[in-house]
Amino acid sequence: MLELILIDDLLFALVGIEGRYISIKRVHGKADVVSFQVDASMDLALQEFAKRIFPLCESYLLIDEFVESRSQFKHGLVNHAFAAALRAFLLAMVAQLEHQFRLRRLSIQGLWFYCQPMTGSMQALSTVIRKVSANNYAGSAVLNLLQSQAKAMAGDSAVRSLLEKMTHSASNAYLSILERWIYEGVIDDPYDEFFIAENKSLQKESLTQDYDAKYWRQRYSLKKDIPSFLANIAGTILTTGKYLNVMRECGYNVQVPVSENSKLMTFGSNHQYLECVKAAYEFASGELLSLIKEKYDLIGKLRSIKHYLLLDQGDFLVHFMDIAREELLKKHDEISVEKLQSLLDLALRTTAAAADPCHEDLTCCVERSSVLKGLSRLKDLDIKNVSHGNDLEEPISITGLETFSLSYKIQWPLSIVISRKALTKYQLIFRFLFHCKHVERQLCGAWQMHQGVRALNSHGTAISRSSLLCRSMLRFINSLLHYLTFEVLEPNWHVLHGRLQTAKSIDEVIQHHDFFLDKCLKECLLLLPELIKKVEKLKSLCLQYAAATQWLISLSIDIPKLDEQSDGSVGSGKLKSKNPSQVQKVMTRNSAVTDSILKFEREFNAELQSLRPILSSSSQAEPYLTHLAQWILGAGNDQ
Repeated sequence: MLELILIDDLLFALVGIEGRYISIKRVHGKADVVSFQVDASMDLALQEFAKRIFPLCESYLLIDEFVESRSQFKHGLVNHAFAAALRAFLLAMVAQLEHQFRLRRLSIQGLWFYCQPMTGSMQALSTVIRKVSANNYAGSAVLNLLQSQAKAMAGDSAVRSLLEKMTHSASNAYLSILERWIYEGVIDDPYDEFFIAENKSLQKESLTQDYDAKYWRQRYSLKKDIPSFLANIAGTILTTGKYLNVMRECGYNVQVPVSENSKLMTFGSNHQYLECVKAAYEFASGELLSLIKEKYDLIGKLRSIKHYLLLDQGDFLVHFMDIAREELLKKHDEISVEKLQSLLDLALRTTAAAADPCHEDLTCCVERSSVLKGLSRLKDLDIKNVSHGNDLEEPISITGLETFSLSYKIQWPLSIVISRKALTKYQLIFRFLFHCKHVERQLCGAWQMHQGVRALNSHGTAISRSSLLCRSMLRFINSLLHYLTFEVLEPNWHVLHGRLQTAKSIDEVIQHHDFFLDKCLKECLLLLPELIKKVEKLKSLCLQYAAATQWLISLSIDIPKLDEQSDGSVGSGKLKSKNPSQVQKVMTRNSAVTDSILKFEREFNAELQSLRPILSSSSQAEPYLTHLAQWILGAGNDQ
């Protein structure tokens, strides 16, 4: 009879209720530690038996208290699921023992028979619970702790199996969050447990406004706590949801097709969840790429940008430079952008560009600084050998010719690829090309003036010397433009176009496009300050010479001013001249003309030849400079 009373007391003690012979006391200062004591009047053999059961009782009470506390809403879905699994485990254990006791099949030895196998499992669960409580774990941390404890118990298959079941149960809530993310692109995470964070302060509009926009990289990002069973595919999971979210932002309610086999309700050695994630990624990637390339015509838009900002089709630009010349000659802060825009629209409508449906997206702007100064402010560019900002000097007085730029209206979702940063790089290349075109036009005007006085017998005079210098400068600028266009932009565009056709994801597209722009910037010399400064100096000399040409020729022969010609165009028809004897007298008298031309020639040749050692030393590390040397220095040797 006493044995049955003890068994009944032990069953009550198991659930935290004192009996006739067993009392429960909490250790002072340790709320989670309890002490069980058995009445000293009881038989010593029964006392010893009871003490063998007490550790199980202590673990049970610890687990039961954890279940009660972690079932509160504030502890999150994973803790809720873990607590529910623990509660079911405890109820099953107590129900089994109580059932045997009611059938009067439970003796002292029988109770120990049932309890002994559970002792190790209860102690393992107690260890987990103490760590969770001490560190206030939630979400991924709980799952990682359960998994690590299961692996640590590899020698005890029963305990390991129990911990794995607990891990599976606790992960179900987590996997439901994961399912919505990889199948719908939605984060349904009320307790902030998911390993992907959303920064709602980053808006997609920033892609077209901010050079350093972080939307694509940081709107959704990985947290530090990632479940270990998802660690190897966390990046794929992040990307899958991002792709689906982009389509949702575009107004497309796209959802990954889900079958019964695609449900992420468990994970284990069969790695079925890995296949589900992979399938979801492939679907999302393919759908977004198709949407951007076909619905939004990414390649067509890039081709249009190439036409205008990389001067692939320059007929509109020639017309624009003619009609906007007066405005572009003003200082940058005196220019009317609205007037330039109307002139640009006129040039687009009256040239072949009118056939391009995207030409209305083209706009113009006036920057505050030169290209070189603008480059120094872009810290992310790999600009070689720049020790401080003063390496890239600002011209004393800059006009619209140095600051004019084209821009392009880019809408979501194309702004993911053609962001503000990408567009800025296009503009840097455009401004460099535009200024080279301006230099070419000015030298062509000077060449036409020389052609206008060909009828004079100027052999051996300053005019003939000036004509040779003008031809040399033209060959230089034409060679530079040929290199930029046919050795850099066209080949790199061809490579980009091929890569875009075979890209498997939007991130690959972004990577190829960024690589194209960076390579073009580098090969266009814009990331090589030492070289670009030399080129700018040569261009400056060409412009100074072109501006002085009319004055030089006017001092040599009596010709009308450019604006007094009957048809108002440069070099149209023969210019009026004095008789040959007067020409000889004037040319002899004005030795200053010869000196000026010789000065231009010396400075130009010196700058051109100073490029040789720079190109020679740099071409070993940058092979593309070999082509530049062949074109430019070849032009210099032909003088």
